Amino acid sequence: MPENTTSPVLKLINSGESQTLEFKSTFDKASIESLVAFANAQGGTVLVGVSDTGDFLGVTLGKETLNEWVGQIKHSTTPGLIPEISSHDINGKTIIQIQVDEFPIKPVNTKGRYFKRVANSNHALALMEISDLYLQSLQVSWDAHPSLGSDSQALDSKKIDRFLAKVKESGRFDLDQQDDPKAILQKLGYILHDQPTWAAMLLFAREPLRHHIHIGRFKTPSHIIDDRQFTDTLFEVTEQAMKFIVSHLSVAFEFDGSVQRKERFSYPLPALREALVNAIVHRDYTDSSDIQIKIFDDRITIYSPGRLYGGLQIEELHTNHYPSKLRNKLVAEAFYLTGNIEKYGSGFIRIRKALEDYPEVKLEIRESGHGLLLSFLKVGLQPESQQVTDQVTDQVTDQVTDQVTTEVSRLLTVMRKSMSRLEIQLALGLKHLPHLRDAYLIPAMKEGLLEMTIPEKPQSRFQKYRLTTAGKMLVDIIKSKK
Repeated sequence: MPENTTSPVLKLINSGESQTLEFKSTFDKASIESLVAFANAQGGTVLVGVSDTGDFLGVTLGKETLNEWVGQIKHSTTPGLIPEISSHDINGKTIIQIQVDEFPIKPVNTKGRYFKRVANSNHALALMEISDLYLQSLQVSWDAHPSLGSDSQALDSKKIDRFLAKVKESGRFDLDQQDDPKAILQKLGYILHDQPTWAAMLLFAREPLRHHIHIGRFKTPSHIIDDRQFTDTLFEVTEQAMKFIVSHLSVAFEFDGSVQRKERFSYPLPALREALVNAIVHRDYTDSSDIQIKIFDDRITIYSPGRLYGGLQIEELHTNHYPSKLRNKLVAEAFYLTGNIEKYGSGFIRIRKALEDYPEVKLEIRESGHGLLLSFLKVGLQPESQQVTDQVTDQVTDQVTDQVTTEVSRLLTVMRKSMSRLEIQLALGLKHLPHLRDAYLIPAMKEGLLEMTIPEKPQSRFQKYRLTTAGKMLVDIIKSKK
């Protein structure tokens, strides 16, 4: 008997495809891919016998067709999915409803291929997304795993002591004064059987892991006034980066009738610090890209490698009740215990609160490439870079050029587009490759003036080198002084 207009299935069809609903004209491997995508997200339903536009096409069923479909789904997925399946007669057409819940152990795959539902389409998962889903299902994070090949001697005792002093000051963890620092770190999960976790290496290593914060002061996207790269353990690099940001902000003084004058920076410092901490705590440390901060006359942008984690959506960040999703649980715990984070899932709330006193500053959040981009924009302000002619003073010129060696200066001036090591060697007239590497390439890359075209594969035979924006700027300066 045909279902009436109040049928739940008919209502589904009328609502259209979505995050949890897919239409299929026939049952095939694409139907199974959709079920896998739903199982890796919030669960969902595939309606077979319905066109993409919602027209009723119907299907023809044999006696065992539905049982055969269930068997195909189970044997084509790992872990095996066993969906709920039912037949519905709508306007004389047979429509099949196949429904799966979110699977508790992720990721689910079909024939070795992994999918996740995003909006109303299936998204093929990259290797790191597969790894993230697996860690989420186990309720562990990457930074809780031991750093293989390291032991507790790789950690800096002074950094650990400063951390524990901050924890004691915050009162958020009851430290046992009889325990030595190593025992406390073991209790907190930062050391496992004398092996530091990745979180411990990020926070306390004697030799900091090479995860940079690259900050520049720009007049235009190609005109850099000041440029720095900070590489240190996380608490230390937070303070270094924040000091650099503050040093490039204008400040006004306000008088409210009291004896003391009040400073008013061009941007709210609590909001900028919160955004910086958010970038450091929640970035994807398996991505070799830098955190990039750009300070312009009319905006400040902060880019952090790693898109939003755990299914969190940008729209949720604009609410006061978004769920806390932690990519790096132990790193986040360390910043919480020291009072750098008030509570999980409240960073963007505090940013919006700090911006209430700055109606001229607008916050924009968007995912860009493989990361998250925050922009603090001066509303209605014409960039100073459009009001004056771009120029670099002699003082800045001398300061920049004094920071590099003669070898690096020579290297920069012979660079054209992307060049291999052999091409650079010939252009410089050098005979020995080690000398090129040690005196030219490595110093230039450390200064952020040169970069690899394939940074994830340093030894690739296709590797080439190119000038960074800062490198191009310095070349212009060097040529102007000749």
